[in-house]
Amino acid sequence: MRVGFIGLGTMGASMAANAQKGGFALVVNDLRRESAARHLAAGAIWADTPQAVAEQSDVVFTSLPGPPEVEAVALGANGLLAGMRAGAAWFDLSTNSPNLMRKLHAAFAEKGVHALDAPVSGGPRGAASGKLAIWIGGEQAAFEQWKPVLDAIGDQARYVGPIGAGSVAKLVHNMFGYIMTTGVAEVFSMGVKAGIEPLAIWEAVRQGAIGRRGAFDSMTDQFLPNLYEPPAFALRLAFKDVSLACQLGREMGVPMRLANMVHAEMTEAMNRGWANQDSRSIMKLQTERAGVEIKIDPQRLAEAIDAMKR
Repeated sequence: MRVGFIGLGTMGASMAANAQKGGFALVVNDLRRESAARHLAAGAIWADTPQAVAEQSDVVFTSLPGPPEVEAVALGANGLLAGMRAGAAWFDLSTNSPNLMRKLHAAFAEKGVHALDAPVSGGPRGAASGKLAIWIGGEQAAFEQWKPVLDAIGDQARYVGPIGAGSVAKLVHNMFGYIMTTGVAEVFSMGVKAGIEPLAIWEAVRQGAIGRRGAFDSMTDQFLPNLYEPPAFALRLAFKDVSLACQLGREMGVPMRLANMVHAEMTEAMNRGWANQDSRSIMKLQTERAGVEIKIDPQRLAEAIDAMKR
């Protein structure tokens, strides 16, 4: 099996090296040939264009900056589509647009080529160590066929759903992280301006309920099964806490945009009569606005939790 790899930047160089370490023969391409020095030294073959990579490979991986670069490599002059043969597969590891991947999937399918979106999470350290999540959208049979290569690149390759699903999962993941980052900056600035030393705040909060438990772990109690009664912590009590935090922010002259948004959500939920439901019942307001229902069967959820522990 010969593996093509295009895009040898910070992430791509390590992922391509992982494929080599897994025993796969490699064909590589990048805008800068010097980026491939270590891969070539380890036995990889250089190809001058994406088309040339495709012509020599059974499966191709791309790791590129964004949608414009992905589309150019896929469909441009001397691009992937021109060189790929029926039955081959292309996995795009970039953080990409779901709509673009659906468009490219259709174009590649006309030639009998499998196109899958496969964005990764783990950062440069994860790419270097192989501790990398890879979320795949596309034909499940193609995912299963090429999973040995994915397993060489990262340790958590997971099929998510049809084409575009991997990209959606990546955007959910990243946006959650950036929202958390913004929230941390807001509440820590409040704490520091109220007179607490930053390290003391971090040490204290790290040992609290939120600090000890991952944010996604808590989703399994109320949000995913859509069960808010009996409450683990009542909304009326959480509303009191948020009100006090907003008050402190006003007293200290600290902008509390996110906190005040949460206060407004809780106010609406209280007016809905949810005061004695769990504090996370405010999440129902957003799913209602989005027009979706999130309700996972408790047995299925328990099985997923158990699988994550293994």
